[in-house]
Amino acid sequence: AERRAAEAESSMRPAATRDGARIDVVANIRNAADAREAVAKGAEGVGLLRSEFLFDNRDTAPTEAEQAAEYCAVAEALGKERPLVVRTLDVGGDKPLSYLPLPKEDNPFLGLRGIRVSLERPDLLRTQLRAILQAAPLTQLHIMFPMVASLEELRAAKAVLAEEQAALGVSGVKVGIMVEVPSAAVLATRFAPEVDFFSIGTNDLTQYVLAMDRGHPQLAKQADALHPGVLAMIALTCEGARAHGKWVGVCGGLASDERAAPLLVGMGVTELSVSTPAVASVKATLARWSMDECRELAREVLALSTVTDVRHHLNQLAR
Repeated sequence: AERRAAEAESSMRPAATRDGARIDVVANIRNAADAREAVAKGAEGVGLLRSEFLFDNRDTAPTEAEQAAEYCAVAEALGKERPLVVRTLDVGGDKPLSYLPLPKEDNPFLGLRGIRVSLERPDLLRTQLRAILQAAPLTQLHIMFPMVASLEELRAAKAVLAEEQAALGVSGVKVGIMVEVPSAAVLATRFAPEVDFFSIGTNDLTQYVLAMDRGHPQLAKQADALHPGVLAMIALTCEGARAHGKWVGVCGGLASDERAAPLLVGMGVTELSVSTPAVASVKATLARWSMDECRELAREVLALSTVTDVRHHLNQLAR
């Protein structure tokens, strides 16, 4: 309790390693109320606005005006000095919408999900992008597309965004993709020239790398983001981004694990988007490590062969 209190006292300082290397510690949120709470707890921006919460629990899709009001409210809560990363509609799989009927699929996690749904329904995508772009004057706006598996998907989504930007006269918006599909990690060097950033969704990336449903009653415990195979995909993503001068964030559950924070930073991650309660502890953890120590930790862990070995190594260091 004493440690948590001390972490909370220092949570408003900029996140950095012990030797002063800046790492952005931002928050995963759903709405403007979440944004205000995150800023009050020390978050330096929003690394993931889950826009699907605007579409859920209703009978019809939200209008452009309804969406714009929500995105602008979040932007105003952050202000112009903080980044806002909005993920476009991420439904399908385990996130169905009553008014967006999708065909019954034997493997919904391998079917119409994320950007695939948006490209199937470009009317929804265009409406959402126009609404998001209205927040551009209010904050440092970033737009990212989920579940991208191919350059063709990225280019199709970017073409729609470019058309809507031109129609509204909006420029200066950063564009990125979620790295959740192994092909995106493997081809990071090819994706990097066509985006401004990557954000790694470790939850989905884990289940796709390990071929394990993260909600499976028997297998969920083994769907561990610290599996060496998953860590290798994160390292590949960072290498591809670094080769083209692009930054990498992590917005999946692994970012909120304070034991994993120095490991991710050592691999080349420069933004950790965490749950609001984890902001203070992740910042405090980073402040105890130098960048060289983070890189050495990454070298040690990436040489390990089992998730048991990885967890044992991190737990020993934490103790």
